Amino acid sequence: MIQIIGTRKDRETAKAIRFCKERSIACQFVDLSQRSLSAGEWDSIFAHHDPASLVDHDGALYRRGGFEHRIFDPKEELIENPLLLRLPILRSRGRVHVGCDEAVLALWGGL
Repeated sequence: MIQIIGTRKDRETAKAIRFCKERSIACQFVDLSQRSLSAGEWDSIFAHHDPASLVDHDGALYRRGGFEHRIFDPKEELIENPLLLRLPILRSRGRVHVGCDEAVLALWGGL
């Protein structure tokens, strides 16, 4: 099963969910606006990607929060503000991928 982490308003997240549904790939959607990630989920994500590379520098929260002018610890800020993440985050069987990549979804989904 593929876990898709994102928000309902995010276009790339909706694209990943739609891709899985159209191809009958089992997926679980985690809406960051509804619940936060567990410590294990964060550990899995940070084990595969550097926290600084996960920050969405083009996002509205990044601009509104003044992060471009602040010195901050990316790991702590992402845990406190998960909407700073580049979305979607795809997880499956210990693997993590950032962004909607149809080739990754098809491979992980067994197509």
